[in-house]
Order: sequence, then structure tokens, then C-alpha cells
Amino acid sequence: MNPYWLILVAAYLLGSIPFGLLIVKARGGPDVRTTGSGNIGAANVARSAGAVAGVLTLLLDAGKGYLAVWIVGRWTGGSVRWMMAAAVAAVVGHVFPVWLRFRGGKGVATGLGVFLPICPEAVAAGAALWLLMVGFWRYSSLGSIVAAAALPVFVYVFYAPGHAPPTYVSLGTILISLLVLAKHRGNMERLVAGKESRLRWRR
Repeated sequence: MNPYWLILVAAYLLGSIPFGLLIVKARGGPDVRTTGSGNIGAANVARSAGAVAGVLTLLLDAGKGYLAVWIVGRWTGGSVRWMMAAAVAAVVGHVFPVWLRFRGGKGVATGLGVFLPICPEAVAAGAALWLLMVGFWRYSSLGSIVAAAALPVFVYVFYAPGHAPPTYVSLGTILISLLVLAKHRGNMERLVAGKESRLRWRR
């Protein structure tokens, strides 16, 4: 058996750590899955436990994605093929964590984190687009949806300027983008209906 497959299992398990849930519990709060939108991501943690908890969740969720891909890169001598596979595994771990009966977050922060070792320029562009959308409309979900949809374009443009990325990079990016978008289906429906909650910090 190729030992690299075991590393992908490790990438999944690393991605599956529910930092948002753990942070809120550590602060003496309720199960974050029972408050707000029920999501374990940074936006709902911020609504439930305050800005500091939300930012910490954002950093840790992105960090676990980065670490999963970085470790695989070091182990495989910088093989982008395996790094891309680890990126998908880490995001799948966050979205479908074995510890929470496969009901996890929406993969936004982890999705950005996994691309930091692969194409940091695309991450910067995606983060800037998210900030622009959220700053103007104050819908975290809208920023996430637009950034996720644009990520494959950003990777295509910035991965190897003037050249198309390898097929497995493009396919992996599209898969992660579609997974994040699928997890935001409910948000899309509420945005269209004008019922989506705007981002507010709890004091």
C-alpha cells in the first residue's frame, strides 16, 4: 500500500477537528450547533461567543488546512499532486467530520487554508473578495459564496501566470469550490428570499 494514502487519512482527520465547537465549549458556552445557524464555523461562533472566539476559529480552521497540505508537501518532496489531494481530504474532513457524525462546517476557512501552500496569491484574492462583499453587504455567507465561486478562476490565473495549471490542480480546486457552494445552498435560498442574517458581533 502506498504510504502517501495514509497521509491523506491524516489530512482528513486533521481537517475534521471541530475547533469552533471546542472553542465555544472552552469558553463555557453552549453547543454551537444549537445556536444561530447551527454551523461550527467562524461566523456562527462569532455570533454565539463573540468576535475573539470567531477570529480564533477562523485562524485555527484555516491553519489546520494549511498544516495538512504543508505536511504532505514535506513528506512527498513538494508533490503538488499529493498536496492537492491532501487539500481535498482536509476540506472533506471539515465538512464531514467523523467525530460529529459527518455533520461539520461549510469549509470556507479550511478551504482557503489548504491553498496557502499551493497558490497563496489565489488565497489573497479570495480573502480580499470576501472582505469586500462582507464589508459592503454584511452577509458572511454572500462573501463565502462569491469567494468560493471565484476561487477556481483565481487559481487558474495565479498558479502559473501565462500557463494553465495542471489538470489535477484545476479539478481539485473545482471540487472544493463545489463542495463549499453545496454547503451554502440554504444560505443561497435565504439570500434570495431576503431572510439571511447579517453579520453582527455579540458583545
